[in-house]
Amino acid sequence: MYKLIVFVVLLYVCGGFSAYVKSKRVCVIGAGIAGLSSARYLKEEGIDFTVLEATRYIGGTWRYDPRTGTDENGLPLHTSMYKHLRTNLPKPTMELRGFPLPERLPSFPSWHDYYDYLQAYAKHFKVLENIKFLHNVVLVRRIGDKWRVKHEHVITKEVFEEDYDYVLVGNGHFSKPNMPNIPGEDLFRGTIIHSHDYRVPDIFKNRRVLVVGAGPSGMDIGLDVAEVSKTLVHSHHSRINFTTPFPPNYIKKPDIKEFNETGAIFVDGSFEEVDDVIYCTGFEYDYPFLDESSGLTLNPHSVVPLYRYMVNINQPSMVVMGLVVRACLVVALDAQARYATALIKGNFTLPSRDEMMQEWQRRMDAIRERKLRDSFIHILAEKEDEYYAQLSEESGIDRVPPVMFKIRALDTQAKLENLYTYRNYEYTVIDDHTFTRKIEEKPYNKSLNI
Repeated sequence: MYKLIVFVVLLYVCGGFSAYVKSKRVCVIGAGIAGLSSARYLKEEGIDFTVLEATRYIGGTWRYDPRTGTDENGLPLHTSMYKHLRTNLPKPTMELRGFPLPERLPSFPSWHDYYDYLQAYAKHFKVLENIKFLHNVVLVRRIGDKWRVKHEHVITKEVFEEDYDYVLVGNGHFSKPNMPNIPGEDLFRGTIIHSHDYRVPDIFKNRRVLVVGAGPSGMDIGLDVAEVSKTLVHSHHSRINFTTPFPPNYIKKPDIKEFNETGAIFVDGSFEEVDDVIYCTGFEYDYPFLDESSGLTLNPHSVVPLYRYMVNINQPSMVVMGLVVRACLVVALDAQARYATALIKGNFTLPSRDEMMQEWQRRMDAIRERKLRDSFIHILAEKEDEYYAQLSEESGIDRVPPVMFKIRALDTQAKLENLYTYRNYEYTVIDDHTFTRKIEEKPYNKSLNI
C-alpha cells in the first residue's frame, strides 16, 4: 500500500499522472450521438482515442438518406430517418450538455435542423479530426488485458488491427429491423416494408395501407401516411388509450392472424384488403463484431449483463452506449459519455464484479417476477431521474437536472391527449427543477413540412 501511495504521489509531482491517463487508448465505435459526445469528453480530458465510423458521415440515424437497402459502398444503410420526421421530444431534452439548440428553431425541430446541430457540435468541439471515416469494425475480441479491434476500410478493403484499453460501443440500435414474420406473407401480392425503409408518404397516395405497431414510429408514420392514403389500417395491441381525433380514413385493428393474397385477417376474425404494409415493429440489437470473449450475452432484444445499463460486467473496460429505453435518450447518452470518461480517467472505481452482478440480478429478478420479457432490463421509464442521480453519485459527474424527466413526463401526457398537437407546446427551463410550458406563437402546421 505504501509503495502504491508513493507511486501515485510521484505521478502527480512529476506530471506523470496526465501522461498515465493519456497512455490509455480508447476505441469509440460509431460517430452518432453516442460517439460524438464520448469524443468530446475524452478530448477534453486529454485521453487518447479514435472514433471508427463505417460511413463518410457523422450523425448516425439522424442523417436523412432517400435511398434504402445499401449505400454507395455496399454497406447496409444505417439511417432510418424519414423526410417528415420531427423530434418527438422538446428542445431542452434534445440538447447535448453545454451546447444549446438555436433559439430560432421550433420546440420540436425537424431532422434537418437537428442534423445541422450535430454537425455544429462536432466542429465546435473539434472531434472530426479524431474520426476515421469509412472504417467498418468487423471484430472486437479480448486478448489478454487488451481489446483487439479489427476494422476494414470500406473502399480500399485494407484491414487494420489495433489494441485498445477501453472500447465504447456506440453504433446504435435503430438500424436492423425487427420483422414479425406473420403467416401468409409469401402469399400477399402487395408490398411489405419495415419503417427502417420508410422515407416519404407520397408513394402511398390513394392506396390502402396497413401499419403494424403503435410505438413512436408506428404512430408518427401512420399519421404521416394517413394524410395521403385512401385508408390507413392500424394494427396493434397497445393498451394505451389514445384520445387523438384520428382522421375518417383511419381504421383500428387488433393483431394480424395471417395474410392472404389481397390483405390481412386479424385475430378478431375481421379482414381488410390492403395494398401495402409497413411494419413499425422496432429494431433488434445488433453487434455482429462482438465475439464471445466480450463476455456479453447478445440476442435481438437484450444485451446482458450490464451495470448501470451500460458497463459490461464481465469485462468492465467495455461500455455499451444508449441501450436505455423510455428516456430522454440524448440527455442519457451525454450522461453516459461523461460517466464513461470519468471511469477511464480513474475518477472513481467500479464495484466488484460480484456486487455489480448482484445489482443487475436484482433488476432482472424483479422483471421476471412480473412475468415481463427480458428486454425490459433496458427500460428506465419512471426510474429515469433516479438513474441520473446514481450516475452522478457514483462517478462525480454533474447531475442531469430533474427537470428533464419532468418535461418528458408532461410531454408523454400531451402525446396521449393528441398526437397532432403535442408538438405545439414550447418548454422553457427555469431552473434544475422547474419549467414552463406554453403554446408556441406559431404552432406547427403539417402542410409546412420540409
